Amino acid sequence: MRRFSDKHSMHTLNELNVTPLLDLAFVLLLIFMITTPLMENSTDLILPTGKQDGQAVDPNSVINLSLFRDDRILINTDPVALAELTTRLTQLHEARPDAAVIVRSHKELTVQRIMEVMDAVKAAKITKVGLAKVTESQ
Repeated sequence: MRRFSDKHSMHTLNELNVTPLLDLAFVLLLIFMITTPLMENSTDLILPTGKQDGQAVDPNSVINLSLFRDDRILINTDPVALAELTTRLTQLHEARPDAAVIVRSHKELTVQRIMEVMDAVKAAKITKVGLAKVTESQ
């Protein structure tokens, strides 16, 4: 009599092995968890564009922050020290929450000084910030 063994017969696989799929999913999850904080933009700055909209801005809703070369700072027309800038901006922001800040700095002012002022604006929780510029005539 002849014996038949099960070694050479074909079997269908009824179950799908999901272990490699889970490994891949966890590796992708780790990659995204590591790279996401690096893509975060921490500066809330709205840069002005060169085009003019044609829409007039309400001067009552804008806070002008002027920075001079001799370290003077003006909020609209009132002089203020850098140490009390955050508290003054917080008071103005609480009075008018929709107000935007326009930073006007002297062209020879250091970037460090501008960043100190921008940190004070950010500490006052003001998100609408713009930098003023003069358009060059051609």
